[in-house]
Amino acid sequence: MTPIDAEIAQDLAPTGVLRASINLGNPVLAQGTPDEPAGVTVALAREVAARLAVPVRFVCFDAARKSYAAMAEGDADLCFLALDPDREKDVAFSAPYVHIEGVYAAPVGSSFASAEDVDRDGVRVGVKKGSAYDLHLSRALRHATVVRGVDGVDVFHAEGLDVAAGIRQPLTAHVHQHAELRLLEPAFMTIRQAVGTTRERSSTTVRFLRELVAELVASGFVAEALRRSGQDPALAAPTAD
Repeated sequence: MTPIDAEIAQDLAPTGVLRASINLGNPVLAQGTPDEPAGVTVALAREVAARLAVPVRFVCFDAARKSYAAMAEGDADLCFLALDPDREKDVAFSAPYVHIEGVYAAPVGSSFASAEDVDRDGVRVGVKKGSAYDLHLSRALRHATVVRGVDGVDVFHAEGLDVAAGIRQPLTAHVHQHAELRLLEPAFMTIRQAVGTTRERSSTTVRFLRELVAELVASGFVAEALRRSGQDPALAAPTAD
């Protein structure tokens, strides 16, 4: 290990172990259990630790807001969250490694012709509290009301809301299981997933993370990790020019 690598390892993993915050609530990015997590985020965390020659420990949660809180409270060194202006106040992010979509589901008999019809007075949209699409819709919607719950689909059903918001892959699966629902196109947002750490880290550490993530996207590492975890390799972020 070079002196610079040792300096980065000490900065990013001051306890001697890289503590990676994993959101098991996003099945595209992570699967398995807290004891045995898997998925592209787990693969990325292992690679960061390997490059720095430190062990890795996974701190797992069921929601992005909890993963974010672990970073903010000093219980994790590395996070895997969607880029968002509210989060960027406290988190230094890499470029995206995965692009996923936020979409709506609505009853088959509803009057919504497309996603653009959702932002109307009186429309209530169920979201997962603290998710990337909660943060986005809370800023973007001018007329519709955001209703937060443990899960967007759960609060949609429990409170008889007009629309459920969620990540395309699990929401599509839910629609397939509920013939009374349909997806509204197009996607209302692209969710750009990135690797982050606290802004207290040195510029050298942040640059190391950014360069490593760019390398792992360009080399096909991310696409292969997605494939191995049963996800679409095409979700890997486009390679920067």
